[in-house]
Amino acid sequence: MTGQLGPAPALAPVRGRDRIAVLDALRGFAILGIFYLNVPAMAGPISAFMGDIRAMGWTPLDQQVWLFMTTFLEGTQRGMLELLFGAGLMVTAAKAMEPDGPVAVADLYIRRNLWLLAFGLINIFVLLWPGDILHVYALCALALFPFRKLSVRWLIPLGLLLASVQVVGGAFEYVSRTEMQQTQAVAAEKQAKGEKLTKAESEAVKEWQEKIDRINGKEPVVEKLTKDEVKARSGSFTDYAGFLISTYIMIVGKGSLLGGVVEAFSVMLLGIAAWKLGFIQGQRSTRDYWIALIVAYGFGLTARYVGGLERMTFMPIPKTIWMTSELARIAVSIGHVALINLLMRAVIGRKIMWPFLAAGQMAFTLYLMQQVIGVHILYSPVGLHWPMAPGWAWLAGLASAVVVFQLILANLWMRWFSSGPLEWLWRSLAYCRKQPFRRLPAAD
Repeated sequence: MTGQLGPAPALAPVRGRDRIAVLDALRGFAILGIFYLNVPAMAGPISAFMGDIRAMGWTPLDQQVWLFMTTFLEGTQRGMLELLFGAGLMVTAAKAMEPDGPVAVADLYIRRNLWLLAFGLINIFVLLWPGDILHVYALCALALFPFRKLSVRWLIPLGLLLASVQVVGGAFEYVSRTEMQQTQAVAAEKQAKGEKLTKAESEAVKEWQEKIDRINGKEPVVEKLTKDEVKARSGSFTDYAGFLISTYIMIVGKGSLLGGVVEAFSVMLLGIAAWKLGFIQGQRSTRDYWIALIVAYGFGLTARYVGGLERMTFMPIPKTIWMTSELARIAVSIGHVALINLLMRAVIGRKIMWPFLAAGQMAFTLYLMQQVIGVHILYSPVGLHWPMAPGWAWLAGLASAVVVFQLILANLWMRWFSSGPLEWLWRSLAYCRKQPFRRLPAAD
């Protein structure tokens, strides 16, 4: 290249034997598992996530499925992807870690994530998915690169800062709600006896009822959202598209985008730390993974199960999940990483996880395909137009069918091609040159 004193560094995507199998397995498991959490919002009503979860269906089987997903899956697939994103930075930036590392690595990293941001916006405004994670991760990535040189002793505290703040804030909320509940209970007794309430007791009774209404989906904002969604889904495709885009704008307006960026960035820092510790890529001892599995699952699954039971009371009681939510989400995500690393070390485990490797190699394609299937083919007015609220259990069964289909498709595709079609496009755009598409013998 003109103006260079030496040959340009050979920057190219990681392929074939250079790939780390466990990272592909983790990515495949995470991207397929995320459909279980997304398909309920695709089916609707979306308002069920803001108000009454029973609006999605609440048979005994629905309750068990919801509790399982809340305990084992909710947010943890996202958490795994965030950890992998942090680890992925270390893979991409390996050459930049040297004192005279090429600026080309940083350029590539920035280009790659600017294109990811563009794909995320396409997912929102063209594929109409208001729950897109690509643009969130891209925004995080643009600020993540300078943190690659931080030591683990800094990365872990910074990564846990948001969860720590939540613990403190949740504790204050727990105490406040406990006091309100006690005041309301006293007020209820006085009302039963016909006694006059104090101002504080009257306010507690009013606030208690408002919270019950919110839990039951009777909050004006939630009721309007439900009404708008029913109208949009029964109308034209334009109505449907307008509703989904307006839902994304509402999410941004409520601060959820900023919250999502802060959450993802924090866990990405933990992902960098996990890479430096050799944990995420399978370099720790089997004993270390067993300890991590027991500790992470022991705390995380317990806290999330208790939190799920608290929510299933459908009462505004004090909830421990206010304090433990983010710590437990991170813990279960780490538990998933430990479990898959352990599976990849056993013969039977490798056979179980092997199909997920192909899914991990074309995770980007599978993720956007899920939006096409759920938002457009199944529930769009111009698709099959299936009805809303079919039930949590039914939707889990549907997600399982789609996951099996995607697993088969990924494994067939990766026999013949070096990457998924969207991965190929993304890499070609990021490297500013056309990448190999058909599988090369040397990459097998």
